[in-house]
Amino acid sequence: MISVSEAEKIILEQTINLPIEDCPTPEAIGKVLREDIKADRDFPPFDRVTMDGIAINYQYWENGQKKFLIEGVQTAGSPPFTLQKPDSALEIMTGAMLPTGCDAVIPVEEITFEEEGGKKFATITSTKLVHRQNIHPQGEDRKKDDILVSTNTLLSQAEIAVAVSVGKSTLKVTRKPAIAIVSTGNELVGIDEIPKPYQIRRSNSYALASALSNVGIKAQIWHLPDEQQVIEEKMSEIFRDFDVIITSGGVSKGKKDFVPLVMEKLQIPKVFHRIKQRPGKPLWFGKKDNKVVFGLPGNPVSTMVGLFRYVMPYLRKIEGINNKPKQFAVLSEDFSFDRELTYFLSVKIINKEGKLWANPIPGHGSGDFANLLDCDAFIELPAHEKNFLAGSVYPLIPFRNI
Repeated sequence: MISVSEAEKIILEQTINLPIEDCPTPEAIGKVLREDIKADRDFPPFDRVTMDGIAINYQYWENGQKKFLIEGVQTAGSPPFTLQKPDSALEIMTGAMLPTGCDAVIPVEEITFEEEGGKKFATITSTKLVHRQNIHPQGEDRKKDDILVSTNTLLSQAEIAVAVSVGKSTLKVTRKPAIAIVSTGNELVGIDEIPKPYQIRRSNSYALASALSNVGIKAQIWHLPDEQQVIEEKMSEIFRDFDVIITSGGVSKGKKDFVPLVMEKLQIPKVFHRIKQRPGKPLWFGKKDNKVVFGLPGNPVSTMVGLFRYVMPYLRKIEGINNKPKQFAVLSEDFSFDRELTYFLSVKIINKEGKLWANPIPGHGSGDFANLLDCDAFIELPAHEKNFLAGSVYPLIPFRNI
């Protein structure tokens, strides 16, 4: 067996290459950018007015003029006006291009308007103005050809908006990995079936697929009986068509645990089998060519530990996403575990005064699927300790949004 840290290191070293594809920009959210997005012009592209009001030549106010003739109205989205008389003003709207001859904008709250002889005048009531106030200067945010979004960025709505703003209708992104989820076990039946007294409905594969859908991956699901030949034939087909195969069950030492044997028959080299941890000790990991297999234990809690501790970081790595720094939480009460194994303790997370507190919910072993309903995460308790004291800080592996 290897340690948790060794398993993590080995898995993250066994990367596979995913192709780059063109994706319509509105559909690229959650994908990883594989090109730089550059500014096609200055940001903003002109001196942009930031308030509704009037635009004037600041010099005339500074010299004591308070009342200005309104020559016209400059709206957003229209070509810029030119001030015909330097001591006049233009009504102006937020987002408009600054009119030629103007260098200050006074907001409507600091103006009174009046009509005289069929003409409109504005009187400035403010006693304090600043040259070029309420003007967003051209190029202040970014210059033309500046890199706005760098390659390998995980695309959110902000990056999509920026890409659209520079006219990028498609983006080069990492293709999402093709993932197959394969559960095994004669004791498992489908969602719509009525289980016999010795059977249960299969839920692991759907939990795995749901978690993957949260990161934009649509996995395909299979279920296979505990028959070596059937598993071997189907896994051969699946391995041909998918980048990542995640199996659930069949990796321990039981007579019907055929997954390691099938992998050997299919000449998929084992990288390691078994990790010094609980739950999830019998995890199997292998790689051949540009494909990998994660053989996760079938007990539900073990499956979730394997997914969030190893599979999810691996998927981020191969997509080109920098793994985020580890999160940590404070243990809220004493806990003991007397084995030389890393222990993943199910916890409920409470955010109290800016700290994440982990309340232990031990449950009834790795088969206690219902226990996951009460939990938000696992905390990783190191193998070299037996007694874990309240107030101590440990790594946190969330499987819900906290």
